[in-house]
Order: sequence, then C-alpha cells, then structure tokens
Amino acid sequence: MESIGVAMSGGVDSSVAALLLQRSGREVQGVYMRTWNNDDVFFPIGDCPWRRDMEDARQIAEQIGIHFSVINMIDAYKQWVVTPLIEGYAHGTTPNPDVLCNQFIKFGALAAIMKQQGNSAIATGHYCKKRRNGDGTFDLVEPADKDKDQTYFLAYLTQDQICDVEFPLSDLKKAKVRQLAARENFITAKKKDSQGSCFLGKVKIRDFLAHYIGKRPGNIVDSDGKILGRHDGLHYFTLGQRHGINIPSNSDHNFYVVVGKDLEKNELRVAFESERKLYSSVFRIYNLSHTNREFAERCAMVCRPRYRDPYEAIYFEKTASKEAIIEFKRPQRALACGQVIAFYDEGTLLGGGIYV
Repeated sequence: MESIGVAMSGGVDSSVAALLLQRSGREVQGVYMRTWNNDDVFFPIGDCPWRRDMEDARQIAEQIGIHFSVINMIDAYKQWVVTPLIEGYAHGTTPNPDVLCNQFIKFGALAAIMKQQGNSAIATGHYCKKRRNGDGTFDLVEPADKDKDQTYFLAYLTQDQICDVEFPLSDLKKAKVRQLAARENFITAKKKDSQGSCFLGKVKIRDFLAHYIGKRPGNIVDSDGKILGRHDGLHYFTLGQRHGINIPSNSDHNFYVVVGKDLEKNELRVAFESERKLYSSVFRIYNLSHTNREFAERCAMVCRPRYRDPYEAIYFEKTASKEAIIEFKRPQRALACGQVIAFYDEGTLLGGGIYV
C-alpha cells in the first residue's frame, strides 16, 4: 500500500489534512518536527507551547488511527532558519523565517527523511493547490480559500520539491476545515492559528534580538543629517516602523518613521511620514527562484510585494541569472531589504526573489 507522510504541527489545519489522507485509503505516517525552539539550551529566554502542540498532534494521530513519530530537526532548523535570521537582522535586513523553513526544512530535510522511510510524498496543512500540467510538470496555484492563500510562503520551492508534495486542504475553506475537526471532536478544532515564527513563542522579537545580537547604539538622524537622538541597535528597526523611535515630532499631525539605515555609520534615518520618503517604484531583486519555468528576460507580471498584500502589477527585467530590476505600476511603501517578493501569473505562483 502506498504510504504518505504528513507534517503535523498540532494545529487544526494539519489535523484535518491527516484525516483526509487517512480517509483516502492510503497508509499515513504523521510526524511532528522538533525544531530549534524546542531546545532550552539554545533558547533560554522564553517558551513556545511545543509540548502541547506535540501532544495534540499525537492525540489526533491516535484518534484517526495513523502511525505517529517525532523527528529531531533542531540542528537543521538552527542552521537553515534561526542562524540566517539572526545574521540577517545583524546586517540590517528583514529575513522571512517561514519561507526559509518551507524551503530547507519542511520540503527539504524533513521531506528527504520521509522518503527515506518509504513514503512516496509529504503532505502539509498549507492552503495551496498543486496542478499537474500537460508536460508532466507541476504548478502551485491559489487555493479555494483566497483569504488563507499561503502560496507566498512557498515561493522558493523547486520543481523537484513540488513533485513530491500534497496539499489536502486545497479545495476547502477554513470554516469547513474547522467544521470537519469539530465533527471528529478533535482537540484542535477551536485552537487558534499560530502567529509568526513558532520558535519565538511568547518572546517578543526585540527581546530575541537583544539576547542574540545585543545592543549596538548609534545616532538617529533626520533627512538633513541632524542628530535627533540615540538608538540601541539598527537590528531593532525595520523600514516604515513608527513605534520605538522615541523621538517626539512636536506636531499633532505628523510623526517620525524609519526611512533607512546607514550600516557604516550605524545611523538610523528617520523622516516625517508626510515626506513620503518610504515610497518607491523601482527595486533590485536578487536570489531569484522559479517553481517551474525560468522567468522571461523581460515581461509584465503581477506580484505580492509582501504576504497578504494584494497583487501589484510590475514590469520585470532580468539583469543576471539570479538578479532582476522590477518597476511597480503603483509606488510601494516600505519594502525592506531581505523581504521576499512572490511572482504570479493569473493566480499561478511563478517563484520569488529578495529585495536588495
């Protein structure tokens, strides 16, 4: 009998994904990943509800009658997700740990382990649809629930990875998923969706960065280079940020926002929102990745500038094998270095890139 692995996070989506796979008549192997957040040696400053999540996943597996195991991914997660996150912030960028986790862990290292254990594919609770093309390749497209569309986070998957993945929730709305979970009396039926990166747990990103990077104080300057105050470290700020600057604007209708970072001078640049210094139409992109076919050298397409952003029209021009310049039809606010952009064609994910 064909066997398939399913990544179970202890949430409602992966619970129902496992249920649907079990109902399909295949042998299903549920697996919970122990990641870097689970190890107190590496993470002594807070807690993540991983033990509850793991036991919830185990209970669901037992309830629907599938095999369950826990796989230690701590070293891989630290190498491919947490360390790049810390290094990115230390160098003034804003990395996306969820994209890294999907690329290197769930559909990388974990998928490889699942195949070694005899599974033909790995499934997850992502809201995404996989479509087989006439030439035998696969595309990732919008799911039935557009409000829960998670294709953005899969922008760095390769064709080889996509071939061996399944998304059981592709045709379901979130409300239906919870309804199915409630009908089965799943403990996860009313469980809240996880927000952000699990390894942070209840720890604020500022406390996390303070622990692993520490303070690197410098000046806060305005558009003319005038010193307005001091900051504790550029890594605590991202483009467009308003809170935490602690510089009064002396105006009822204006406030300072972060408009740039000078890494050499260790200066945080701020300006009034009304100056519109955060808006730009042209951006350089690097580390291009395609999910199926290579990008055309020059073309018009649409993108999601960030997760949950609406589609935006752009003109794309390749400048090197992994680099491009894009021009938005509408100027965009506060797109930060290190963030991921996802490219689309009528709801089909084409790939991604990273803002320089």
